[in-house]
Amino acid sequence: MPSELSVLLITAASVGFMHTIFGPDHYIPFIAMSKAGNWSKFKTLWVTILCGLGHVGSTIILGLVGIAFGYSIFQIQGVESYRGNIAGWLLIIFGLLYTVWGIRRVILNKPHTHTHIHHDGAMELHSHEHQNKHEHPEYKASMRIWFIFTIFVFGPCEPLIPILMYPAAKGTLTDVVIVCTVFSIVTIGTMLAVVFSALYGLSFVPMKRMEQYSHALGGFAILMCGIAVQFLGL
Repeated sequence: MPSELSVLLITAASVGFMHTIFGPDHYIPFIAMSKAGNWSKFKTLWVTILCGLGHVGSTIILGLVGIAFGYSIFQIQGVESYRGNIAGWLLIIFGLLYTVWGIRRVILNKPHTHTHIHHDGAMELHSHEHQNKHEHPEYKASMRIWFIFTIFVFGPCEPLIPILMYPAAKGTLTDVVIVCTVFSIVTIGTMLAVVFSALYGLSFVPMKRMEQYSHALGGFAILMCGIAVQFLGL
């Protein structure tokens, strides 16, 4: 393997890893949604991979299109920055809506006690929950998944652009494919590693009493993640 390509691959792998680790938006949404929705390991796996592919793939396509039309690295990164701003606001909106829905769900399912007076004068207390029979949890869960996927498609992989453009400028298409593949595998692999490590750790935390608040807490975690990304540059 040429030494130049070796350096590119090491750089791509390192940047992919660091970009993911220091970007909480790469894993907090999946940890929060998986825990709140009690997802299976398989569902958590495919949703994370799907969003990871959308995240990396959109940047690769944008980079290749930019190269084909002769755009400079600064022009492409400008578009990436604009996409990142959209993704940050979408993450905040999603987290806020999810939090509100979670709180509403807690209120609607809160047990209520009513007093019933029988014909003989005896009084009896009855407790029940106001379940929303018109709620379709699977449909809503599917909507949340595709919403977060859309956010990840808008989410940029800005560090990939310079690494992608270097071999492309030299006309080595094979090197471009290899670099993109390594970056994608490391990025998505790191996402999966962090998500499943966090979920494993959380499995030891007693959260039985907090189950009814799981969606509200999950939404709040995503909301805080969006705020951190948008305003703190994480």
